[in-house]
Formats: sequence, structure tokens, C-alpha cells
Amino acid sequence: MKIIIAGAGEVGTHLAKMLSNEDQDIILIDNDQNHLDIIDSNYNLMTWNGSTSSFSSLRDVGVMSSDLYIAVTPYETRNLVSCAIAKHLGAKKTVARIDNSEFLVPENGSIIKKMGVDFLIYPEDLAADEIALALEHNWARYWGELHNGGLLLIGVKLHGDSPLLDHKLKDLPVKDHNFHVAAIKRNNTTIIPGGNDDILRDDILYFITTPPYIQEVRELCGKKKRYIKKALIMGGTRITTRFASLYHDKYHLKIIDNDRDVCEKLAVMLPDCEIVFGDGRDIEVLRDIDTSQYDAFLALTDSSETNILSCLTAKEFGVPKTVADVENLQFVSQAESLNIGTIINKKLLASSHIFKILLDADESNAKCLALADAEVAEMLVKPGAKITKAPVKDLRLPVGMTLAAMVRGDKCLLVSGNTHIEAGDYVVVFCLSGTISKIEKWFN
Repeated sequence: MKIIIAGAGEVGTHLAKMLSNEDQDIILIDNDQNHLDIIDSNYNLMTWNGSTSSFSSLRDVGVMSSDLYIAVTPYETRNLVSCAIAKHLGAKKTVARIDNSEFLVPENGSIIKKMGVDFLIYPEDLAADEIALALEHNWARYWGELHNGGLLLIGVKLHGDSPLLDHKLKDLPVKDHNFHVAAIKRNNTTIIPGGNDDILRDDILYFITTPPYIQEVRELCGKKKRYIKKALIMGGTRITTRFASLYHDKYHLKIIDNDRDVCEKLAVMLPDCEIVFGDGRDIEVLRDIDTSQYDAFLALTDSSETNILSCLTAKEFGVPKTVADVENLQFVSQAESLNIGTIINKKLLASSHIFKILLDADESNAKCLALADAEVAEMLVKPGAKITKAPVKDLRLPVGMTLAAMVRGDKCLLVSGNTHIEAGDYVVVFCLSGTISKIEKWFN
């Protein structure tokens, strides 16, 4: 596929790097050469200095023959105009990043389509839904769903209450393996484990399982299910307003911000929420508003450092569930190793969403989810593929990959050593970032 990414900001650059690991024709266009220079020459893509809303620039990069055009500059209007031009010049599918929920209203959808925009990416909306999932499944660090929830990807940090600790994967204290440990995050490093790998305290384990066994996984991790009713939010940002507008009827929400003008606007926009003018970084302020009575603390300011430190403080107050918005990608791995609960990052969320769009546009593309430094791929097994030649235990698969689950017909199944994969199966594969292209040959 030929994919053009308009905008070499953090979102566009991250997308370009991720997609360049696959066998795709990637072009990244921006009118700031300094942004383009950040792209390392080792990545398999082309950069182009030009305006994302210029007819001549888009013709120069061959938008007429592009399969997917993705406009992710920081400017909503520029993205919409850019997609409109690209579509009318011949791009098959277009994606625009927006900053306004009004574009998501169903009755406005036909207008957006007529403009030439096929898909909209509203990062704050994706973040709000991710927060809602984190509060609903508050014992987990990460919760992902595949095949309409038929397969679940659950990330859990293990503490002293888990019976899994200090066991090798092949010696887990369970009668039936109704789950698969697909990856382990330890000290900022992702491990694709084998049977001889140990499970240690403070590891983050990524499980693949099916809905009937959620409770079993939770109990093995030593976690308890909590019902969240009250949440304290620090920061009156766009994520906050989106989350509060969608979920104010489900939770009692109190929002604290240190800008009086922001508080006044929030009071008008969110009449069902409590708004407090104050500095959430001040421990005395947190004590005055009785932070310890809340079931959840959401740190959603524009500062990653502030959000991380505030969640640590909220944990000291005894708040059981914390969520931090960490927008600096270089901080994500470090933040995951701290005791601050769920980490959200709009860039990773937007990337995963665009990968799903890409999957719909090209069935040969395997990517379905993207973690910080690992990939979860959903592979369609082609007739005669190498992966079908023997049971999994006899295949001598490459180091750094694991077959976690598969879909055969309408059934979601876990993969074991005795599983014999067949043509037509969809197989969920865990692997380290950048290795997916080496693994694809087993399925083609």
C-alpha cells in the first residue's frame, strides 16, 4: 500500500516510524524541514518538504495513487482541507485528526463525507473511552479487546498477593491453562516469554484470555474488583471535558484546576460536575478536598511530569485507582514501572486506531494493536503457509514471538503447543517492535 502522512509532529512521526517497519510505501510530508530531519535515515520511508494543503505538493508526492492519506498536523482545519484536496485528487481513503467533538455528531457525518474525509481521529475521544475502560476494569493496567470482545488482552502489575510469583511459566499453579501469558514487562523491557521464564514481583504480565475466565485471571493476579463511584480529576483539559461530558451520569466527578477562567468555563460546560479552583499539585489542597474519599484520581493536565507525580501523591492518600495522561513517549516506559496505575497516551491510542483503519483497508496488513515497545499482530494464515506444517510445539518458531490465540470460524481459542494451525485461521501474535516483517513469512 502507498500511505501518505501529512504532518511530521509527534503523532505523524510516531505513525511513520511504526508503519515503516512493515512492507508499505510510506511518505511523510511537512513544510518544516526541522521536523523531517528528526526522522532517522534507518527508517524505511521517504520525507517531503511541502505544504499539506498545497495542490502542487500533494501532486508531487503522488497522492493520486495513494491508498491511504492521513492528515495529523496539530491544526484541525488544515487536516480537513488537506484530506479534501487529497480525496479529490484521487486518494482512495482519507483520515483527518480533529480537535472538536462536533464533527463526531452523526447528523454531521454526511457533510464530512462530502468534503472528502472518510475517517475522523479525535484523540481526546479515544482517551476518554480508554479512561472509562480503566475505571470499569480497575484491577488491570491495560485492557484491550479483539474480535468484538471474544479475545481479551489484559495487562496486570503483580504485587505480593499473587500466587503466580516466583514460578516459571511452565510450572504455574493452575490445573487448566485458560489464559496465555503473551508478554512480560520488566524494568522498562518487554520480554516475549518461554516456559523457563520466571514471574517476578512488580512484573506487568500481558494475558490473552476469553471472557469466561476474567475472574480466574484476576484472582491469580491477587487483585480485587472495586466499584468506582467517585472520581477526582486534576486539569481542565480537552480530555477532561470529553470524559466528563460522556460519563458524568455514571460517576460523581470533581474537577480541580489552577486557572480561574478555565474553572468558570467548565462550570458552564459541565453543570453536573463539581468544579474547584485550586492547585492539585499542592498536598494541602488535596487534603482540604478530602482526596482520600475518592475511588479514582485522574491526572489529565498538559504536563506529563505533573500527572505522574500527582498520581504518586494520590496513591499516598490511599486512592485505589489512578490514571495518568503521559504524552511524552519517552516517559511511557518509565511511568509504567511506577505505582501509578493506568497510563494513557493519545499518540499510541491514535496510532492503534489508524492501524485498525489500515487493517480494514488492506487485509494483508497484520497490525491491530500497538503497545509502547511491542506489537500485537493478527495474522491471516494463507493456504500452504509454513505455520500449518506441524503442531506449534514442533515448528521451531523464531525467538521473540509467541502465538497467543486464534480465531477459527466464529470460535475464539487459545493456542497451546498441541494446536495445529490451519489455513483460514486468524492468529494473534505477540512480538517485539520491528520484528513483524520477519514473522509474516510463516503465515504467507
